[in-house]
Amino acid sequence: MALLRYKPGQGYYTRTLSFIWFLTLAAALTLWIWTELSAIRENAVFWQAGSAIGMSLLFVPLLYWIVNRPKIADFMIATEQEMRKVNWPSQKEIIGSTAVVITGTLIMALILFLINIFFGAFFQSIGILNAGSGAEA
Repeated sequence: MALLRYKPGQGYYTRTLSFIWFLTLAAALTLWIWTELSAIRENAVFWQAGSAIGMSLLFVPLLYWIVNRPKIADFMIATEQEMRKVNWPSQKEIIGSTAVVITGTLIMALILFLINIFFGAFFQSIGILNAGSGAEA
């Protein structure tokens, strides 16, 4: 049985990856329930296995239904088509932009550090800040 019933040739990557992401989320929820049920003393493994099977029987058909629902599938198909139109930057542009952001962040941090030092010294000189051990309340 194919994963994509509604418009199977369109939006393949978006719909398949969304299905996998939701399935991973369901698996994480199942694992969380499994660990929470380990506190049960009697027949814990039966409750754990039953909840895992129940979650699988609930989530897999639900996710299959969601990715094949016409409104949701059309949205995902349109999203994938729009993403193909995006003009993605080159590696050189990404490296340059990253360098600008890191440099700007470091300059801003240095400016704020110097302002902090200045105001700390100023408030200490006028007696608002106590330069003591800090144990006094």
